[in-house]
Amino acid sequence: MLFWALDVSKAFSQLGTNAEGLTDLEARARLDKYGPNTLKSNIKSRGLLLFLAQFKSPVTILLIIASLLAAGLKDTADAGIILGIVLLSGLLGFWQEKGAAQAVKGLLRMVQLNCSVMRDGKPVTLPVTAVVPGDVIQLSAGDIIPADSLLLSSAALFVDEAAFTGETFPVEKSCGAVAADTPIAKRSNALFMGSHVVSGTASALVIYTGVATEFGKLSERLQNAIPETDFERGIRKFGYLLMELTLLLVIIIFALNVWLHKPVLDSFLFSLALAVGLTPQLLPAIISVNLATGAQKMAKKQVIVKRLSAIENFGSMNVLCTDKTGTITAGKVVLKDALDSDGKPSDNVLRYAWLNAGLQQGFHNPIDEAICNAYSGKDDRPPAVAEIPYDFFRKRLSIQVHESGESQLITKGAFTSILEICTNLQSGDKVVPVTAELKSGLMERYRALSQNGYRTLGLAYKIIPDQHKINRDDESGMTFLGFITLFDPLKPDSAATLLRLQAAGVRLKIITGDNALIAQHLADSLGLTDNRILTGSQMRQMSQSALLHAAPRTDVFAEVEPNQKERIILLLKKAGYVVGFMGDGINDAPALHAADVGVSVNTAVDVAKEAADIVLLNGGLKVLLDGVEEGRKTFANTMKYVFMATSANFGNMFSMAGASLFLPFLPLLPKQVLLTNLLTDFPEMAIASDKVDATQLSAPQRWDMTFIRRFMITFGLLSSVFDYLTFACLILIFHADERVFQTGWFTESVISAVLIVLVVRTQKAFFRSLPGNALLAASSAVVVMICLIPVSPLAMWFGFAPLPLALYGWTTVLIAAYMFTAELLKHWFYRRVYTHINKRYVPFAQSHGQV
Repeated sequence: MLFWALDVSKAFSQLGTNAEGLTDLEARARLDKYGPNTLKSNIKSRGLLLFLAQFKSPVTILLIIASLLAAGLKDTADAGIILGIVLLSGLLGFWQEKGAAQAVKGLLRMVQLNCSVMRDGKPVTLPVTAVVPGDVIQLSAGDIIPADSLLLSSAALFVDEAAFTGETFPVEKSCGAVAADTPIAKRSNALFMGSHVVSGTASALVIYTGVATEFGKLSERLQNAIPETDFERGIRKFGYLLMELTLLLVIIIFALNVWLHKPVLDSFLFSLALAVGLTPQLLPAIISVNLATGAQKMAKKQVIVKRLSAIENFGSMNVLCTDKTGTITAGKVVLKDALDSDGKPSDNVLRYAWLNAGLQQGFHNPIDEAICNAYSGKDDRPPAVAEIPYDFFRKRLSIQVHESGESQLITKGAFTSILEICTNLQSGDKVVPVTAELKSGLMERYRALSQNGYRTLGLAYKIIPDQHKINRDDESGMTFLGFITLFDPLKPDSAATLLRLQAAGVRLKIITGDNALIAQHLADSLGLTDNRILTGSQMRQMSQSALLHAAPRTDVFAEVEPNQKERIILLLKKAGYVVGFMGDGINDAPALHAADVGVSVNTAVDVAKEAADIVLLNGGLKVLLDGVEEGRKTFANTMKYVFMATSANFGNMFSMAGASLFLPFLPLLPKQVLLTNLLTDFPEMAIASDKVDATQLSAPQRWDMTFIRRFMITFGLLSSVFDYLTFACLILIFHADERVFQTGWFTESVISAVLIVLVVRTQKAFFRSLPGNALLAASSAVVVMICLIPVSPLAMWFGFAPLPLALYGWTTVLIAAYMFTAELLKHWFYRRVYTHINKRYVPFAQSHGQV
C-alpha cells in the first residue's frame, strides 16, 4: 500500500477502521494476524544460529573434518571421542550464551517503550509492541513513532528522520496526500517507525508494523553498522595474535612430526588439537556470561543494561559528560518568583506565564508544571486559539488566547530569545520603547539572577487580530512583560557521588543549555573548583583543531545547542577517552547515541531511553557508582580468563610442541589434548561470580595488548619450565612408557592450569585474595576428577593408564613449586613490567589534565 498517496477516508476504508481507532477485540485479532510490533527474528532460528556459531572457528571446523577423515580410515573410536568433546564444548558455550540472552531479555522488559493509542474511542497507554495496523496513535514532542503511519492531524509537527534521510535538521510534517512516486524524504504526510517527534502534536493511522516497516527493511543493515566498542576491539586484536601463533605452531609441528616419520594423520590431528588447545574456545561464552551476570547484578541496583557490551565501556569510562536538569538536579523545578521588568514580584506576570504553560499542548516539561503549580488564581483559563510549539532553534513557545474581547499572543522562553523579539517594555501600567539603556538594565538583572543559580525565562505579549492565524513571523514587535525565575535543587547525593566518581578516575564534564553564570553556580555547588567554561558561541568561532585541544581541558560547556552536545562527545572520543553521556531530554538523544556509553533515566522521554545503552530506574546518582563498579568487575573477571588462556594454555602447547620433537611418541594424543582444553576451561565458567580486588576497581581499565603479550610470554615460559621438569621426572625417575607418560603429564598439566588461576587472578598474594565460592568449588571438582580418571572406565577410552602413587607425590611437589615461583614472578612482573608499560600513558594523562 502506497499509503502516502491515499486520502484519509480511503486509508480508513482499506484498513477497516475509523478516527476512533480499533476496539480491544479487533486489536487482539490483528495482533494474532500480524504479530507483535517488533523487529526481532524468530526465536527458534536465532537459537539454532547461536548453536552453530559455537563451531564457527576455522580450527574447530578443520578438526571436525579431520575427525571425519579418521573415521573413514577406520579409526572410529578416536574420531568419535574427538567429535564428542568438540560437541560438548559447543553445547556448554551455547547453554551459557542462551541463558545470558534470556536474562537480558527479561531485564529489557523493565524499560519498554509505551505510546498513546485510541482503543474503544478512548486514548490508552500501551507498549509499542502492542500496536497493530489500523490503530490511531497520539503523538507529542519526545515520542518515538512506533510504526509506519499516515498523518491524520498535526499542529506545528517536526520530526527527526535522520535514520532514513541523513538530514540533520527536523522535517515539518502536514496532512494531505502526495504523489505515489514521492521519495521517502519528501513524504510530508507519512511518519516512519524509528523516527521521533521533535516538536508539535499529531494523530496518525498505523499502516505497517514490525518488519513490514521501512525501518524493518533497514534494520539488518543498521544492526551491522553498530560501532565496535573499545573492549570488542581488544578482543579482535587478541584473536589476531592467537591466530598468528596458532598458524605458526600448526605448520611447524606438523612439518617436524612428518619429517620425524610419525604417522601423517596422527601428526595432523595432533597439530590441530594443539591449535584448539591454544585457542580460548569458550572466550565468547565466558564474556557473555560475565556480561549477563553483571547486567543482573546491576538490575538489582536499579540499573538496566540495554546493550551488554556497554558494561565494559562503563567500567572503562574515564570521562562522564552530563546534562544538568533531571540528572544532577532533582528534575523537580520550583518557581521562585514572577517579576515584572523592574524586578518586582508581579501577579500579572505569573498569570500570563500560567496561561502560556497551561494551554500549550506539546511536551509537558517540569518548567510548565512548576508554573501551573505555583499559580493560585481562581479565574478560569480561556481556551487556546492556536499555538506555536517550542523548538530548540527558537527556544520559545507562543500561545494565542482570546479573552476580554481581544486576542493576545503570549510568548515564553529563554530570556535572550524573548528580548530579541521585543521592541517595547511594560513598566507598571505604561508601555515604553526598549532603549539601549533599558535593554542594558534588563541584561544586568538577568545576569544577577543567573549568578544566584536561578533559571531565568523571559515573558512577552502583543495584541493580534481575532481571526489571524498565527505563525513564527508573528513573534516580533512584542512587549516585554517580565521574568520567570525557577530553581532545580541538586539531588541529595549529587555532590558526594560526583566527587567519588572523580576520585575513581572518572572526570566529570557538565554540558548544559543554560547560560554560563548558572553553570558556574552549579559547578560551585557541586564542589568542583578551578572550572574552565566554554560556551556554545565560543565553540562556533573555534576551528576543529582548536576545539579538539580545548574540549579535554574544559569542565563546563554552557549555552550549547543539541548538535554541539554530540560534537563535544565525538571530540572527546577522538582525543582518546572512553566517554559516557548522561541525559534525559529530546535534545540529548544524538549525544547519547554518539557516546561510548549513553546513560538515561526511566523518567526520560522515549527518544532518550531508546538512544541510551543504560537506563537508571532509581533517580539517585549513587547507582552510577554501582554501575561503574560492576562494569569494572565484569572487565576484571573477563581478563582473568584471558590471563589463564594466555599463560597456562600457551605454556602447555609450547611444551607439547617441544616434547613431540624428542619423544618417540606424541606427548598427548589428540583426544587427550582436547580433553585437557575442556577441563581447564570448565572452572572458568564460574569466573563471573569471582571476587575482585579493590585495586582493580579504583581506576578505569582498558585493554592493553602489550601487557597481554608480555604476560603470555612471561607466564607461558614459566609454565613450560615446570612442564619440562615433569618430563624429566617421568622419563628419568619413573622410566614411563607412552601411556604412563601421557597420563602423568595430562594430570600435572590440567591440575597446574586449574590451580594457577588462583595465582594469576589477583595482583595480591593469592592467600590474601581468596577466590569466590563458585570458582573454588569448580576448581576443586576438576582436580578430584583428574585424579580419578586414570582409574575409571574413561581411562580406556582416552588411552590413560594407572599411575604409581609416588608419581602423585612428585607431581604435588612440582605443582607447589610452580605456584610458589609464579607468585614470586607475579610480584616482579607487576612491579617492573606493568609499571614500565604504564609509563607510556602518564604524559598523555598529564597533557589532558588527568594527573
